[in-house]
Amino acid sequence: QVQLVESGGGSVQAGGSLRLRCDASGSFLRIEVMGWYRQAPGKERELVATVTKNGATNYADAVKGRFTLSRDKNTVYLQMNSLKPEDTGVYYCNVAVLRIVEDTRLEGKDYWGEGTLVTVSS
Repeated sequence: QVQLVESGGGSVQAGGSLRLRCDASGSFLRIEVMGWYRQAPGKERELVATVTKNGATNYADAVKGRFTLSRDKNTVYLQMNSLKPEDTGVYYCNVAVLRIVEDTRLEGKDYWGEGTLVTVSS
């Protein structure tokens, strides 16, 4: 029972910037990993960036140096600078949470946002 609210998508020209935001809410013990994935037209969904509960970040090579991921409690931000047409796609927030099940066990589970469209024109 986790809800993800995404915002910040839009249309920009090459070289522009956007900031995506994802807010997680619901019943869970804690968030283990938060991040963003994207899917370009005709391609498979791919990793953009993630951050763990310990603050470790992981970026796709294609966005290193241009995108910055940060987390504040249950919210994650993706600052996207120097955008390229190749960045165009639907961006999905992803969160892995730790939940209490059966009153005694811990269970990890992934949740996905509905996606927000990012379009970068040349």
